[in-house]
Amino acid sequence: MLLALPLPWLIGRFLPAVKPQGDALFLPFAANVPADAAPAAHARSRVRRLLFALLWLLLIAAAARPQWLGDPLPVPTSGRRLLLAVDVSGSMATPDMAGNASRLDVVQAVAGEFISRRHGDRLGLILFGTRPYLQAPITADLSTVGQFLRQAVVGIAGTETAVGDAIGLAIKRLRDNPAHPDDKSGKHGETVLVLLTDGASNAGLLDPVAAARMAADAGLRIYTIGIGAAAQAGFFGARGNNALDEDTLKAIAGITHGEYFRATDADALAKVYARIDQLEPSAGREQWVRPQRDLFSWPLAFALLCSLPAVLIGERNRGPAK
Repeated sequence: MLLALPLPWLIGRFLPAVKPQGDALFLPFAANVPADAAPAAHARSRVRRLLFALLWLLLIAAAARPQWLGDPLPVPTSGRRLLLAVDVSGSMATPDMAGNASRLDVVQAVAGEFISRRHGDRLGLILFGTRPYLQAPITADLSTVGQFLRQAVVGIAGTETAVGDAIGLAIKRLRDNPAHPDDKSGKHGETVLVLLTDGASNAGLLDPVAAARMAADAGLRIYTIGIGAAAQAGFFGARGNNALDEDTLKAIAGITHGEYFRATDADALAKVYARIDQLEPSAGREQWVRPQRDLFSWPLAFALLCSLPAVLIGERNRGPAK
């Protein structure tokens, strides 16, 4: 379209002018025209030509279809829907991991890398303590889910642990957000919950094993991770994570056809997430799209505004009708 910019000049330069009809032009009112009318009419004609040139530029700009391109956004592909349920109860502040890092610090670092690798999947984040909360809905925006995980703090959802209620919230969110718009049955196919906790369930209304049976009926597969240093006997009594209810976590994983993992330090937790990557491979390479917004309406609107004075000047050059 930009190649058409010199078209009016080329037409005026190389095409012959239109010849007037007849041999002469008779102006019976020529004697009544003021002496200064010709220069004024010439000035108006010049302004009108400039307006028509501007009109042509604006019309070419509109026809070229300018667009505004937004920032690249991830596009969901035919991957899994995966929910992370992370325990943020008071015991997650225990500094018994490598380098005296708290349990939550290690989870944020290792799980953040796990999230960034799930290209093509849709992820959500649940934080639970005394009560569970949906921190990030199921989305293909992995960076946002990772950011919400990094912003989590110990005790934000209470100091106790409600494992059963966390599973119940995951089931509810999956039913509210089916894999297909027409799927209202709760059978969601490739839907996974990774539940991480460092203690036994001591709060909430829903029993963890009963919640696991409901999850199995809904087609939700659960991988459970018990975190915290291994319990060791010492001079001042046992040290490490004695509160972890591994039997319940194993039962939850078994009922839903998942697996149970034990992570005593950062390296072990990284291996757990690597193993989950193998068991639940992501959809593939990440895809992106840049949102587009057409801008042709702006030069088109300015062209319409500029056409009004051009028409008025042309009518004034013709003079009053006789």
